[in-house]
Amino acid sequence: MSFTKLGLCQPITDAVSSLGYTSPTRIQQQAIPVALDGKNLIAAAQTGTGKTASFVLPILEALRHGETKKKKRARALILVPTRELAIQVDSSIRQYAQNLALKSMVMYGGVSYEEQKKALIEGADIIVATPGRLLDLYGQRAVYFEEMEYLVLDEADRMLDLGFIEDINKILSRLPENIQTLLFSATLSNPVRELARTAVPDPVEISITKHSASKKEIAQWLVTVDKDQKSALLSHILSEERWSQALIFIETKHGAAKLVSQLEKRGIHADAIHGGRSQAAREAVLNQFKAGELKYLIATGVAARGIDIEGLPCVINYDLPFPADEYVHRIGRTGRAGAQGEAVSLVSKDNFKNLCMIESRLGHLLERRVIEGFEPKKPVPISILNYKPKARREQNDGQDNGEASNSAPRRERASDRGPKRDGDKPRRNAPFSDAPKDSEKRRSPRKPRTQDSRSSSRPKNAGRKPRSAE
Repeated sequence: MSFTKLGLCQPITDAVSSLGYTSPTRIQQQAIPVALDGKNLIAAAQTGTGKTASFVLPILEALRHGETKKKKRARALILVPTRELAIQVDSSIRQYAQNLALKSMVMYGGVSYEEQKKALIEGADIIVATPGRLLDLYGQRAVYFEEMEYLVLDEADRMLDLGFIEDINKILSRLPENIQTLLFSATLSNPVRELARTAVPDPVEISITKHSASKKEIAQWLVTVDKDQKSALLSHILSEERWSQALIFIETKHGAAKLVSQLEKRGIHADAIHGGRSQAAREAVLNQFKAGELKYLIATGVAARGIDIEGLPCVINYDLPFPADEYVHRIGRTGRAGAQGEAVSLVSKDNFKNLCMIESRLGHLLERRVIEGFEPKKPVPISILNYKPKARREQNDGQDNGEASNSAPRRERASDRGPKRDGDKPRRNAPFSDAPKDSEKRRSPRKPRTQDSRSSSRPKNAGRKPRSAE
């Protein structure tokens, strides 16, 4: 199938062809016709499946015949969880719209408001924004929503993980009633479905995650090693394998900075992006990596959400992620568009539970390697493919015995959620200034979005104390 058969105009298909894409991916084949038909959509798709084009291309097709009528307005809004992803999506829009008279702009925290306000005054058709900065500019009367026709919630699961549910609900309540909504998420967890229930009425649902958990283009293997030998092992692997580039995932910003120093002492130059660095520094490092000037990039998971490198040969999990779906999301950054890639994980005994959950998610054991000189003193057991956390096993046992559980559900611990994440810092209970009522047509809230119903039906993690950005 070609892109022309999806109902896209020639200026768009020409732009897609100039970027080297000849045929749409599975998610594009299914999502684009639904969006072009004006229907609301919920789609589950992993990184590397082409989901950005799945919502950008139909929006460009729909917007190409009109224009934004007033300053400080736009006709499409794309919400994303992080600054890096906002930049990446905006870049994709500009590439796909190269033959169209449409403008996009990006807004995120950590930088001056003035440039973003200027772009709004000059006029934009599409806004790509993190929720916090969008609300800041809305409260300053720098942006209005009454001309919005399309809303995209991209990486919805990660926005909820970062505690943006209140900001999202505020934005939803101020958008026009008849807006078309497209929700994309790596997973359709219960909190995501709760958000979709109130934000996406009568949707078409598409899910391709079950078929993309283990891509044949990606050679996946792990090395067992003691925790205190990880950095030395990583240095050895990088020296031996000689990949042209590698993206190395680590869980904390402190660990990222330390690993850069450790590699430097062994003669390996690397750099890192994480929430502890300024936005300018993060963008500079990311641009160097995209240009091929930086060989090894160390990144915390959320900071890497906006990284899209053509032909990236290798992804390395210095730390195993939690939950298991995050592993699938990470390795999807290599082996794209049919290219070959490698995904390597460094696994110590304390990672055993995470490894079990990841291999259960994949449905098979990963190839194990032991490298001479780095044999672990604490061996990692063979994984259990049907592994379940203890709390879930006890719950299932009680159900199997016909017993009702008398204990309250276990409260989520910080250790269950993993370390703090990067991203646009969510604001809770912050003062909020509404734009003047006479200058904007307010959205008539749907029944589920009334103040009372939102407080009772919002996702379970809505009341969770937000995580600070790293």
